[in-house]
Amino acid sequence: MNEFEKNISNKRNDAVDSGVGFGVSFAFFAIMFIIATIFKSVG
Repeated sequence: MNEFEKNISNKRNDAVDSGVGFGVSFAFFAIMFIIATIFKSVG
């Protein structure tokens, strides 16, 4: 076994972390799209 496989420092599920990362990036781009749409409709 690899040394890192024997000594795991983080035992959390990786799916939760990837889901949070996806949610944050999706929210960021959605907010950017909404702001751009508002600027386009106002202008």
